[in-house]
Amino acid sequence: MKSRRFLAVIWAPCALLLIAASDPATETHHVVQQGETLKGIANRAGVALIVIAEANGIPEPYAIRSGQKLVIPRQQSHVVQSGETASGLAESYGVPYSLLALANNLPDNGAIRTGQRLIIPALLPERALSGAPRKPHFQRPHDGKIVLDWQKRPDGGGHDGLDFAARPGDMIRAASSGTVTFAGEEPKRFGRLVIIDHGNGWQSAYGHLSRITVKKGDPITTGERLGLAGQAGDADRPELHFEIRHDGEAVDPAPFLGLKG
Repeated sequence: MKSRRFLAVIWAPCALLLIAASDPATETHHVVQQGETLKGIANRAGVALIVIAEANGIPEPYAIRSGQKLVIPRQQSHVVQSGETASGLAESYGVPYSLLALANNLPDNGAIRTGQRLIIPALLPERALSGAPRKPHFQRPHDGKIVLDWQKRPDGGGHDGLDFAARPGDMIRAASSGTVTFAGEEPKRFGRLVIIDHGNGWQSAYGHLSRITVKKGDPITTGERLGLAGQAGDADRPELHFEIRHDGEAVDPAPFLGLKG
């Protein structure tokens, strides 16, 4: 009995060490450990937080629990060996041949050559591609006082967002995670403008910036800096003009931010 107890004592810490050795930097699946956050896992994995969240059906604010198993969609590569075929590689990696051919611009006959490096595209689980579209969770992009409310008129005129009082150089934050689709000069009204796409027809816009710190195509997470406040465009004081749009139409941001609409 003593020897069994001794072995159990030795085995338990070894098991803990094996669990701790789990490394998101190379995994395609990760078991969440105590104290881990999705942002921390994404940073170590080198995969955008929003990609992991979508792959696992995790809505904002991206809460995860200890012991939860996450899929980490990771694009792989493969160096073709003698005798290998594209269809055979697609089968061995569990990837549809059509996606493999598209990712590598393969010819119609699927010919590959020894030594060729192929991209093995990541696949999202079905749960990430199905289900009802989710409405983004929005947070305030700035903590300043609202100096001009939503004032949309039936004729389409008025004010189609919220204006926050700001000091020059204040940090402006993404109100929700997504992908930057515009980051540049908008000469008609807003000066320097950033637009973020949140999926399912939802977008947010940030105008009158003194400086833009992201670029088109960047993934961005809630609360991450996208620029600095300023007075660009037609603003007569330092401020942030903030809009939320759905299917191209501006909507009142106040209810989405937990403010009185």
